[in-house]
Amino acid sequence: MISNVIADAIKKATTSKIAAVSSRSEDKAMDFAKNHNIEKSFGDWKDLISWEGIDAVYIGVPTIAKEEIAIAAAKNGKHLLVDKPFLNYQSVKQMTDTSRENKVVFMDATHFVHNPRTLHIQKNAITQIGTPQAVNTSHFWPISDMNNIRFDSKLEPTGAIGDMAWYCARAIVEYLPNAKKIKDIKSFAQRDPKTSAILRGGGIIIFEDGSTSNWSAGYNAGVAIMDLDILGTEGLISLNDFVLDWSKGFPFNDPEYKVGYTLRKGVATPKEFEYVETPSEKAQAVLMIERFAKLINEDENAKEDARHKAENTQQIIDAMWNSIEK
Repeated sequence: MISNVIADAIKKATTSKIAAVSSRSEDKAMDFAKNHNIEKSFGDWKDLISWEGIDAVYIGVPTIAKEEIAIAAAKNGKHLLVDKPFLNYQSVKQMTDTSRENKVVFMDATHFVHNPRTLHIQKNAITQIGTPQAVNTSHFWPISDMNNIRFDSKLEPTGAIGDMAWYCARAIVEYLPNAKKIKDIKSFAQRDPKTSAILRGGGIIIFEDGSTSNWSAGYNAGVAIMDLDILGTEGLISLNDFVLDWSKGFPFNDPEYKVGYTLRKGVATPKEFEYVETPSEKAQAVLMIERFAKLINEDENAKEDARHKAENTQQIIDAMWNSIEK
């Protein structure tokens, strides 16, 4: 499903085209190619990454298979757009280091960071709410089908932590820039009794600079939740669609909805809350593809920033996981 979303985004982007697709099943690769008008398909990813007809690869495979494919692709000189979840920080570091050695881009496929709203908040937060001191997130998606890959611990060993909580961790990286080192962390996880897959997790993180983050994520709330609060010393920024905006997020399509965020200060009542609009002509997935293509031609500092954000996000995920294991 996500690979279909990315394929649509690549086709809508002004900087790219889909040249080929691979799958574990040649028939599935051919069907995917037919659905997206792709000229070439492969039944083996090794044939795809060795083909000279591509510059970059999007890797949307089960967690346990990502590292091998990404490293091989980087060694073949292909730029990397890799979707979460990742196995752990060591795995991410293997991929980013290989991208450094082979001078190719590594970028994780996190859509919301490319939404113009994210950059707007980053540029204006201090003016609007003072110094950010806490990022609190809640991200749930109702999934009850036990045949879903997310409930297969062999393929997706980190469950809702690596999947849903990734966005909670990334919000910390994006909106708490001074939260460099964790001072203390407490986390818990709820597992499915039949599959042992992690259905839900939550916790609190305290950073050495005094900033904090409360997070909660999972599949079993029976409702889609994408709440984000950025608490500053002088106010609050709130979003209820920080992962996939209600207007152009791929499960949603409401052209009348005005993408933005709520700004609260002092003892303002709901009638006095300010809504700041941050419009975009393109969906954030399309903007991600265009940013990825642009990054290929930018300097090494820009490439390093993309690698570091993936590494820093995964370090927070690992800390959540280790806290749960304890």
